[in-house]
Amino acid sequence: MKKIKVALYFPATEVTKPITYHLIKDYDLQINILNADINLNRQGKLVMDMIGTEWNIEAGLKYIEDQGLKYKLFTKSIIWQEEGCVHCGACTAVCPSGALQMDKESWNLTFDKEKCMICELCVKACPLKVMCVSV
Repeated sequence: MKKIKVALYFPATEVTKPITYHLIKDYDLQINILNADINLNRQGKLVMDMIGTEWNIEAGLKYIEDQGLKYKLFTKSIIWQEEGCVHCGACTAVCPSGALQMDKESWNLTFDKEKCMICELCVKACPLKVMCVSV
C-alpha cells in the first residue's frame, strides 16, 4: 500500500461531482480528508491523503484529470527541529490543519505529521526558524 497527500482544485462548475465517492468505490482507495473548502458556484480545494496500491492511485489520479479537475501532489515535508524549539506556540496560530498544537498539560508543542498539509505557514511564523521544509 502506498500513501500520498494530494490537493484537488475544483472549477466552480465541477464542485457538485461526487469525486471522493468514485475514488473510494471505483478505485478501491482510502481517502482521509484533511481540509476542504468547497462551495457552490466557487472554485474549491480539497486536501486529502490517498491510500491504495500504486496502480489504483495512478488510476484514481487519471480519473480526477478526466473529470476536469487539477491536482497537486505534496512532495515536500515539514521538519520540526525540536531541540531548538522554545515551545512559544507561534506556529500553532497559523496552522490550518491542527497538526501543530500546544499540549494543555505540559505546554510543549506537539507536531502530528499525518495532519500536516505542508502549507508552510509555520515556517514563516516560527521566530527561531526551527520549522523548515524538506524536499
